[in-house]
Amino acid sequence: MSNRVFVLNGPNLNLLGTREPHIYGSHTLDQIGEAVSARGRELGVEVDFRQTNHEGVLVDWLHEAYGESAKAVLLNAGAYTHTSVALLDAIKAVSVPVIEVHLSDPLTRESFRHVSYVGMGAVAEVKGLGWEGYLVALEKAAALEG
Repeated sequence: MSNRVFVLNGPNLNLLGTREPHIYGSHTLDQIGEAVSARGRELGVEVDFRQTNHEGVLVDWLHEAYGESAKAVLLNAGAYTHTSVALLDAIKAVSVPVIEVHLSDPLTRESFRHVSYVGMGAVAEVKGLGWEGYLVALEKAAALEG
C-alpha cells in the first residue's frame, strides 16, 4: 500500500466560492486543495486532489486508486452521492477505504439528500464541517492501518 490519498470531488464543486456560499462557504476548491495538500505534507501523506463533473470519471479514478494501492480515497461526490449506484458498485469493487466528505450536512437539507449511495460503501463520513471537513477526513485517512 502506498501513502497516497486520492481526494476526489464531483460535479459543481469547481464552482465553490461562488456557488451558494451560505451553504458551501466562500473557499474555492483550489484553496481547499492547497490546504489539504499542506496538511498531507504535515501528516506524511501524498495527496492527489482532483475534480470532475462526470460520473464515469469518478468511477475510473476509484479504479485508479485501487490500481495504485492508495491508502484511501476521500470522496465528495456532490449530487452523485444521492444518485449513483455506479459509484457504490465501484467503492465495493475496490479494496481502498473510502471516506465520504460533505461540506454541508445532507440530513439538514432536502429529503432527497438524505440517502447516500456513497455512504453505503464508505468506511467513514465527515459532514457539515465546511472546507475543514476535508482536513478531518484526511486525518482519518492518515490514521488508517495498512
